[in-house]
Amino acid sequence: MDLTYLKNIKTELLSNYYYILKKVTFDYKLRNGKWVTQIRECYDRGDGAGILLYNKQKGTVVLTRQFRMPTFLNDNKSGFLVEICAGMLDKDNPEACIIRETEEEVGYRLKTVKKVFEAYASPGVLTEKMHFFIGEYTDAMKVHEGGGLESEHEDIEVLELPFTEAVSMLNNGQIHDARTIILLQYAQIHKLLG
Repeated sequence: MDLTYLKNIKTELLSNYYYILKKVTFDYKLRNGKWVTQIRECYDRGDGAGILLYNKQKGTVVLTRQFRMPTFLNDNKSGFLVEICAGMLDKDNPEACIIRETEEEVGYRLKTVKKVFEAYASPGVLTEKMHFFIGEYTDAMKVHEGGGLESEHEDIEVLELPFTEAVSMLNNGQIHDARTIILLQYAQIHKLLG
């Protein structure tokens, strides 16, 4: 690929504690032809996958509630978010990841899922690309109560809600997670649940 708009890329490791934070300095050619030097911090936490689980027969979806420190630090008074089931790829392919995460977090063993799209989570600072899935579940697929992995200190509350209630929560501002908003709106647009 001929990158006629980018040159002199230099990276400096700032942190490698939990994920990788780099300072990147580069020369970028503006649309007007002028070259400028820019500096950005890029946070690499790997790619992730998320899924909206839905049951057509019952008209329900499965979501989670868990504490998220970054949101607490940014005006979320409780720190808790209602979210889709999601996780980091951990070198798995996206489909294997989301099937594994679904069983770990919410206790349903899925055999098949449908990938609906990919999107960058916050492209101004994160390298993360999210792989979005939908998957039908039934009560027969429940193999345990969920809650996440004890070894990772996960404390995930599993919420099985009527789809209409989840949409109401979305519309009245009770859901603040962008991934969840995107997949609930996808379900509405594609009429997954009546």
